[in-house]
This record gives sequence, C-alpha cells and structure tokens, in this order.
Amino acid sequence: MKLHTAESLVSLGRWYMRHAPGSLGKAPLAAQCLNPYLRDHPRRRVTRSRLGASFAVETQDLIQRYIYMFGVWEPHLTRWLSRRLRPGDGFIDVGSNLGYFSVLASRLVGEEGHVVAVEASPTVHERGLAQARLNGCRNIRAVNTAVSDSHGVLTFTLASSRNIGANSIVPYNGPAEASFAIQARPLPEVLTAAEVATARVIKVDVEGAEGSVVRGMVPLLDRLRSDAEITIEVSPERMAQLGDSADELLATMREYGFHAYRIANDYSAASYPAALRRAPLAPVRWRGPVVGESDLIFSRVDAETLP
Repeated sequence: MKLHTAESLVSLGRWYMRHAPGSLGKAPLAAQCLNPYLRDHPRRRVTRSRLGASFAVETQDLIQRYIYMFGVWEPHLTRWLSRRLRPGDGFIDVGSNLGYFSVLASRLVGEEGHVVAVEASPTVHERGLAQARLNGCRNIRAVNTAVSDSHGVLTFTLASSRNIGANSIVPYNGPAEASFAIQARPLPEVLTAAEVATARVIKVDVEGAEGSVVRGMVPLLDRLRSDAEITIEVSPERMAQLGDSADELLATMREYGFHAYRIANDYSAASYPAALRRAPLAPVRWRGPVVGESDLIFSRVDAETLP
C-alpha cells in the first residue's frame, strides 16, 4: 500500500513538474523527491520530450531519468542546438549515448539533412538505434566505433549503470560494473567527404578523451563549412589522466580560427526548473584556462557572446 501511494505521488509530482505553470516548489520536488525515487525505483516508459520526440527510457540512468522528469537533457545546449540547425544541415554526434541529441538533430535537419551518431559502447549503440526507429529517423547513420587520433583497440570502463554515459577510457581503480574493448579510428575516417562538407555542428562528448579526438579531427577542420561550430565537453582532470591538456585543445582550435565560448550547464536536478523557465543563455566568450569541466562551443564568430 505504501509503495502504491509513493508511486502515485511521484506520478503526480512528475505531472506538476512537466505541465504546471510557474516554478513554485519545483526545485526541491525534483532534487529531494523525484530524482532519488526514480533512480532507486526505476520506471521503464516511453516518454515525450519537450521538442516532440519520443524516448524509451529506464529511469535508473541519469540522462533517461531527466528526460522522463523534465522532457529535456542539458536544456541550454538543447536550445542552442535548436537555434543552430536548419533543414538540410549536417550534425555529427561523437559520443551519442542513447541518441537524445541525434534524434533532436534529425528532426531539425529534416529529410534533406543528415546526422551521424557515433557511439563506442555496443550496448548503448543498440539503444540509440532503437530510439531512432521509435522516432522514424531515416536520416541518422549510426556508427559503433571509438574515435581517437590513431588506430588501436581502446578499453572502456563503466562504473555504474546509473550513468551509462560515463563509459570512459580514463583509468579507473574502483569497482566497475562493465567494460568492453573496441577498435578506434580518427573521425575523418568515420565520415564521408559529404558529411564533413555539410556539417553545421559537431558535438563531442567523450568523457575525458576529447584531447585525442580533437587531434584526430585536425585534418578535417579546414574542410568544414565557414559557419561550422564544434561543441566539446572539456574535462581537464580526466584529460590529464590520459596525458592530455585542455590548453593544447584550445590552442589547436585557435590555430584553425575557432574562438571559444562557454555555454551554461548544471547537472543538478534542482537547476532544471529555472533553466526551463528563463530565456536562453547565450554562450559567453571564454579566454582563460579551463580548470573545471566545461561545455565549450568553438565558432569562427568573433564576439563577446555567441549570437
């Protein structure tokens, strides 16, 4: 009886979170009630995102839980991408996870555009394919490969299925839930010439391996269209464990004419209600060193804020 009551209250709370106007009480409701309950009492559902796509989710996982609770993942990046992509554009999703951004981009670029979803985990890759089928996305080419600056076999470790997006090649000494090995290739070898030439946005989210991914991307940087932009989640501490540095990454992008902008991101459940209500935050020019995990957008636009 108590479990049934709790389930009913959580369903009511989720409805309030997603559909009620205003933000009264939503931050504590999300952080203290919905988020921990749905993590520890997982639900399997097909849920609709705020932009109209459907996702089959299991709420034990962080990303899927947020999509279920809020209808969105990384709201600032979602809004930015929604303003950037137009029919006929190309989108390259390196570290596509379960395909949230790939499905979003598929709808934005339309039948004349294309999406390349690159995911290293065979299991997560299959889940991404399922999400594409669920939404009838025929313009997504999904590739199950790791991306690096050279050929070789990389071993990935997943610490916990509570965050399946955290598959990483960064050394991990704690208890691991899963691991797998897969062949890696530089990104230019994964993409066709047409996919490079038409790419409007390239997204890189590779959990610390962004240094080697960007080095491998160098041969295609001067082949991109003039308005192409690259968004990279930069994790200096994890990069350092692999012998890389954020400074080197920034220097490489500067060399090819890209300016760095930082876009707001906050993974706390309490931050989402306010983020969804306020006007979109423009990415701000970033000139200093990157000392903590940051979502950066690299653009040839030279301004204080990225329009």
